[in-house]
Amino acid sequence: MPLTREQKSQIVNEISQLLGESKMTVIAAYSGTSVKAMQSLRRQARANKTTVKVVKNRLVAQALLQHNNLKDVDVSLLQGMLAYAFNPEDEVAPAQSLAVFAKTNPTLTFVGAITPEGKWLNSDEVKALSDLPSKPVLIASVVSLLGSPIRSVMSSVNSQLPGIVSALQAKTN
Repeated sequence: MPLTREQKSQIVNEISQLLGESKMTVIAAYSGTSVKAMQSLRRQARANKTTVKVVKNRLVAQALLQHNNLKDVDVSLLQGMLAYAFNPEDEVAPAQSLAVFAKTNPTLTFVGAITPEGKWLNSDEVKALSDLPSKPVLIASVVSLLGSPIRSVMSSVNSQLPGIVSALQAKTN
């Protein structure tokens, strides 16, 4: 049953909102992927606050036109059966969600991505993004790096502490 004009308008508005909030919109072809597998992808992606939508490409093209910075995106690349992954908090999370899923479901392949500025990233750039560590992992590694000099100083002080204590005891005697 075809969608009514009102339903199409609602979908365009929803996609437009997702595009406006998303730090990165990753696009993947899913031809040959079962419905059950796509439901699994949606559940897995939700764990890192990524929303996966399957929408008609022309409706996505209309949603892109609602944003000044996205009007110039080349919509000719939006062909075939495509899934769109949006994440409002993390630029890398949509690519990582789809890459993890694609390891067990090779029918899913990257097509590209759209940045909030309207720049198109090709599939190779998206694959490179998916290999990056997530924001929490990067933050943890920076915190660890910042703490290492302090740990080093404390370790040195702790190793010298018995000698300092015995020298002070000898001095007071």
